[in-house]
Amino acid sequence: MKFSLPTFWVAAVAILFSLAGCDDKEKDAQPAVGTLDIEMEHVVGSQALALSTTTYTNPISNEQFTISRFNYYVSNVKLQKADGTEYAQPESYYLVQQSDAESKHLHLKDIPTGDYTGISFVVGVDSARNTAGAQTGALDVNNNMFWSWNTGYIFFKMEGNLLASSSYPAKTFLMHVGGFTKPYNAVRTVKLTFPSSNLLVRADHSPELHLKVDALKVLNGPQPIQLSTFMGAHMPGSNAVQVANNYAAGMFSVEHIHAN
Repeated sequence: MKFSLPTFWVAAVAILFSLAGCDDKEKDAQPAVGTLDIEMEHVVGSQALALSTTTYTNPISNEQFTISRFNYYVSNVKLQKADGTEYAQPESYYLVQQSDAESKHLHLKDIPTGDYTGISFVVGVDSARNTAGAQTGALDVNNNMFWSWNTGYIFFKMEGNLLASSSYPAKTFLMHVGGFTKPYNAVRTVKLTFPSSNLLVRADHSPELHLKVDALKVLNGPQPIQLSTFMGAHMPGSNAVQVANNYAAGMFSVEHIHAN
């Protein structure tokens, strides 16, 4: 069959419009996604956390102390909806450090739009990544959060100095928490519910979730710690589990949500 020139162009234009329509339908079929920013505010009780320069009080024993290092891993972030469904953020491994202001801002991309009622995350690094060999980014062993002798990540690191009193001498304290096997598994999951309003993820704006992280809860938790008698936690063991139980029980709380 032969087409005249005008007929040929009419057919070609029709085909182009048809293809364009298919592209539009494919675009419409793509799920809508948005972003979420999570800001970590580090405090010690009612005071802001300042490394090495501010003295704090342990309410358990009235001990005076300073903090010189405060690091922890946040991983396996999940957002929950009221209907019980959840979204798991892939490859979500973050190293948060008081000494690095930028690290206290977590940016999550490609989140399905929706109304979310809560969040959960692991404090630490799951067993799969603990045994996955050399890694990059937050899990780079050069971040000084890895025991090369024990082939495992340090999930939480708090260091500081106990000030001397008439009852005990000054000393340095170390809390390096890790371990992912029984009986000293220190991997902990924190679950938080948004108390007053849902977190609304939309394609056209990015909400900000503000979390308060209270280092005092490490001492003032279900298993209270006196720094003057605490032998430290610098390897997987019962002391590390004690610290992990404390920070998992109340160190993280929802401060507020910005709709933006």
